Amino acid sequence: MIRIWIRAIVCACLVLTFLAPTGVFAGNTYRVAWSHYTGWEPWEYARNSGILDKWAAKYGIKIQLDLINDYIESINLYTGGAYQGCVMTNMDALTIPAIGGIDSTALIIGDFSNGNDGIVMKKGSRVKDLKGRQVKLVELSVSHYLLARALSMNSMKEKDLKLINTSDADIAAIFTSDPNGAVVTWNPPLMQCRNVKGAKMVFDSSQVPGEIIDMMVVRTDSPDKLKKALVGAWYETMSVISSKSKKGKEAIAYMANFAGGTEPEFRAQLRTTAMFYNPADAVKFTTSDNLKETMAYVRDFSFSHGLFGDADNKDVVGISFPDGSILGSKSNIKMRFDASFMKMAADGKL
Repeated sequence: MIRIWIRAIVCACLVLTFLAPTGVFAGNTYRVAWSHYTGWEPWEYARNSGILDKWAAKYGIKIQLDLINDYIESINLYTGGAYQGCVMTNMDALTIPAIGGIDSTALIIGDFSNGNDGIVMKKGSRVKDLKGRQVKLVELSVSHYLLARALSMNSMKEKDLKLINTSDADIAAIFTSDPNGAVVTWNPPLMQCRNVKGAKMVFDSSQVPGEIIDMMVVRTDSPDKLKKALVGAWYETMSVISSKSKKGKEAIAYMANFAGGTEPEFRAQLRTTAMFYNPADAVKFTTSDNLKETMAYVRDFSFSHGLFGDADNKDVVGISFPDGSILGSKSNIKMRFDASFMKMAADGKL
């Protein structure tokens, strides 16, 4: 029932896309959405510090950055045409906008989760202790993917437990009050859940490194001036955050506070986030064969779990890579990995 409801939202939003194709911008103002996650908090710093406005002005545009407190809702809004860009993971980019018919480009590969997503439970110390339990998560998101990977690695199946679809905005509070709580989530709520008395992390994304990728996604037909402005702002922000300067420390403190945690907590979350502070490292990751292997794996999982809707085969949409290779349909490419703008940043050509 939950899957049908989510798809209904996406379909309704797609109708709005056709009715109001210019709704994502007004004049030279482009709307971009983001949601809370350790690897995406830098977008708020870029906005607050003026870095985002500076790069937008350089290219003669304005960028309206909106925080959406519900992650899946932010992607639904993007898919429906309310936003020109949105942060999301590689799996969600495939299973929501791409499958929904929106031609999208992974513009910035910001990081991959290296312990920033996990399974936390009370009254249990291993994945197998989830058997017969209710598990709360954002269904159909990377949390679902991570859970499936954990179950598979422990010779279990999803039918061994009961999944409860729960908003990421509510999951930490619900876990705290539930004496039998079991959740799959990402930081910062993951950290909040881990800190609850009696809670134990029984699996995390460091056990499947490089598979949960966090990205800034834009509509492929977005103008280059928007793409350059976003990339330029992001890597200037990365240079500040990764520095050991007073400004860098202030940036970390600001993001920690905005995310609702302490500075030590935020720094701990950063340690479990494989951030690509240097654009050259992001380019290397994006152009590697490992990315193709990961997307093949994610695609297989998504199709087998019914995330491709009514499609009768997994080749229904195409995924293109920087070297021109395509996974899936060559005539219906809806997800594109583009390293060219990150390479401009690496080469100092933005």
